[in-house]
Amino acid sequence: MDEVLASSRPKLTFQVNGRTKSTEVEARTTLLDFLRDHLHLTGTKKGCNEGACGTCTVLIDGKRMNACLTLAIQCTGRDVTTIEGVGTVDALHPVQQAFIAHDGLQCGYCTPGQILSAIACIAEGHAGDPDTVREWMSGNICRCSAYPQITAAVLDAARRTGDRQDA
Repeated sequence: MDEVLASSRPKLTFQVNGRTKSTEVEARTTLLDFLRDHLHLTGTKKGCNEGACGTCTVLIDGKRMNACLTLAIQCTGRDVTTIEGVGTVDALHPVQQAFIAHDGLQCGYCTPGQILSAIACIAEGHAGDPDTVREWMSGNICRCSAYPQITAAVLDAARRTGDRQDA
């Protein structure tokens, strides 16, 4: 019985926002719950918990992923970035600056996931025009309907960083 309990709590070691985290975690723990409940990184929000809204978007090795559909154990040896790892109060990331400049947020609940998705969208080269941005950001729902402002923010951030490319 002890072997079963021990194997259900595998050791997990990965980078979160540039810092190595090493701990035991239940094998069934999602990355979302691990970030929020174990590391107290509450910027990553729980929305639908089914992978449909994008509210829990994080970057894993630079690629956007829904933390609610990813098991924490799947991140072993990987680099996870949450909103807490993007910019600082004194030096905002260009996407954060653009969201503020274009009022790309209203209630703010979806904003962390939107910002991380936007960072990836730009890095992937999908910020060349409004239609492409809308398509590649479509996995992130904004219940306040700030889509025009979010699109403008992504295009502006891409222009500011020089990463704007046509898809």
